[in-house]
Amino acid sequence: MQLETTNSPFTEKQTELLNEVLPTLNNHQKVWLNGFLAANQPGGGTAVQEAPETPAQEPAPPVEAVKRTLTILVASQTGNGQSFGEQAAEKLKAQHDVKLVSMEDFKPKQLKDVEDLLVIASTHGEGDPPDNALKLYDFIHSKRAPKLTDTRFSVLALGDSSYEFFCQTGKDFDQKLEELGAERLHPRVDCDVDYEDAAAEWLAGVEKAIQQQSGAPEAASPDSTPAEAPKEKPVYSKKNPFHAEILENINLNGRGSNKETRHLELDLEGSGLDYKPGDSLGIIPQNDPVLVDELLQLTGWNPEEHVVVDKEGKTLPLKEALTTVFEITKLSKPLLEKLAPLLEKDGLAAVTADKEKVKAFIEGRDLVDIVEEFGPFTADAAEVTGVLRKIPPRLYSIASSSAANPDEVHLTVGAVRYEAHGRERKGVCSVQCAERSESGAKLPVFIQPNPNFKLPEKEDTPIIMIGAGTGVAPYRSFLEEREERDASGKSWMFFGDQHFVTDFLYQTEFQSWVKDGVLTKMDVAFSRDGQEKVYVQHRILEQAEEVYRWLEEGAYVYICGDKQHMAKDVHEALVTVAQEQGGFGREEAEAYLKQLRDDKRYQRDVY
Repeated sequence: MQLETTNSPFTEKQTELLNEVLPTLNNHQKVWLNGFLAANQPGGGTAVQEAPETPAQEPAPPVEAVKRTLTILVASQTGNGQSFGEQAAEKLKAQHDVKLVSMEDFKPKQLKDVEDLLVIASTHGEGDPPDNALKLYDFIHSKRAPKLTDTRFSVLALGDSSYEFFCQTGKDFDQKLEELGAERLHPRVDCDVDYEDAAAEWLAGVEKAIQQQSGAPEAASPDSTPAEAPKEKPVYSKKNPFHAEILENINLNGRGSNKETRHLELDLEGSGLDYKPGDSLGIIPQNDPVLVDELLQLTGWNPEEHVVVDKEGKTLPLKEALTTVFEITKLSKPLLEKLAPLLEKDGLAAVTADKEKVKAFIEGRDLVDIVEEFGPFTADAAEVTGVLRKIPPRLYSIASSSAANPDEVHLTVGAVRYEAHGRERKGVCSVQCAERSESGAKLPVFIQPNPNFKLPEKEDTPIIMIGAGTGVAPYRSFLEEREERDASGKSWMFFGDQHFVTDFLYQTEFQSWVKDGVLTKMDVAFSRDGQEKVYVQHRILEQAEEVYRWLEEGAYVYICGDKQHMAKDVHEALVTVAQEQGGFGREEAEAYLKQLRDDKRYQRDVY
């Protein structure tokens, strides 16, 4: 059938084009075209005069979107990355096939088969990858890394801007994946400690990019407000912390000690919060009111003036905001760069321009120091608070087993006090716990799971626990749990501090566990009790033969405490043990410990 110009509404040129196209269309295409034209008519009217009735045809099937598997790989040290990874997987699985995998459980050689890849990577220490990311991190930086030309990816980097190598692990993954030929699905986002809003925006951007590239329609907004859901019990989290009453707050150190270590017992009854040995408790702290008053006095700001404290535009009186919302005790290079143009005196910009100078300048200084040296501010309180970040929560290794202490959680908190630049400095949260948190007071808390620091599943597995000072906290929870379970596995603890008489934390409990057989062996090192300083790594080397025998028997080894010194020294001691007792060279000994780490038998909770 041919269209004629005389009996149709088309021009001669349009008629020629239609006569060229129409004979080539099959029934499926004709039905689709008719529906398309009808749908685009004003009021939904038909697009062309209906043809004589023909036998009914099946409606065309909807065009299906291209569906690819989405893999989310998480590199997390403290659990923030893992927690957000679980949220992302839950949100995305409604529209996509999603696999959520911790990097330690991912086989690097499978990387070449990944279609869409989301990397959620935190940075540990001085720009280092978390322990559970090392295997994959090393692989993609090796010659064995495959070309990834069929992979699309996006990276969410978690970090702390007060450190020099902010979000370095995420940046490294992002750069290397691009070098390997992967296509960037959505730009990398770098998150500070207050990461939730930025992470949510990244996830929304990723979801939109996937929908656009796959051809899937975006989820439609509901036309009407759904009926109000029945009220459920509140879920407590970092954004909605539970206010736990302090039941006990005891100084664990003896009279004359150089330290103050607080044992806190908090009431969790009614919270629904649950935890496992190895997890951490987050506390949302407040700044010292004395420091806030000093800052207000220096600046001359009105403490009752309202300032904006979040993206939704919520406001609080300035004094309350500086006490409960904004960080004023820790400086970073990005913050100094933002503050420099807001100050009357020059000089701060020159400090930030020198990498080594800014690092030394930041150490031990706070916002009061900046005002004293470079102030006053030329900007008002609203503008200055607008560049401050939120007070980050403090995470403390839990020192109790919920099986042994139902509806309670215990902490071991070392009060941080020191002098710098002519002023006494105090740890924000630790001194709040030590000086301003009496029994009966409440602290806003949440549970931070730590999947990378856990007891073995098999209760007959030996464990070796190594820690100094407050690093003993999770081992108290381990032993309480094992006692409750009546676990048969051997346990050995290496503990160190300054003085036996004043600093042997939980001495009575540990000695009781040794007596009862819950703790098989205990070696202690008190560095200031003799002429030569003795630390836990020295005790490990003294017991090298037995330590190696336990490892060969399948023991898990744990390190908790200071990452800068103790953790590195203990690792070096374990390398030496492997060399001496296993007959390994240096590289072989490192490989031996790497294998323990890959098998989740070498776990660290360091800070």
